[in-house]
Amino acid sequence: MGTIVMSGTVVLVILGFGNHVYWLAAVAVLFLYLQYGRGSSAPSGGAGGRGAGSSSGGSMPADYRSYRDRRDMQAKWERRYRRERPLEARRQEREKSK
Repeated sequence: MGTIVMSGTVVLVILGFGNHVYWLAAVAVLFLYLQYGRGSSAPSGGAGGRGAGSSSGGSMPADYRSYRDRRDMQAKWERRYRRERPLEARRQEREKSK
């Protein structure tokens, strides 16, 4: 990801010799990448890091506790689904076992 951002920035800087707006775009791309794109490599501390990583779908968790919280919440929803919709849950289990 970093190489794509850097090569895109170089292209924008080269294009910026004809139009200075591209230089501003290059600075904006670098700023956004440094601010938001490198979040997984920077160490996060405390409860602030836990909440930010939980909504990111399939990315690696910031720490084991956030992973465990997410896993427990998913298990709770799956138990509730099976309890409230037993016929649908059985049908899905039959399809999964085929």
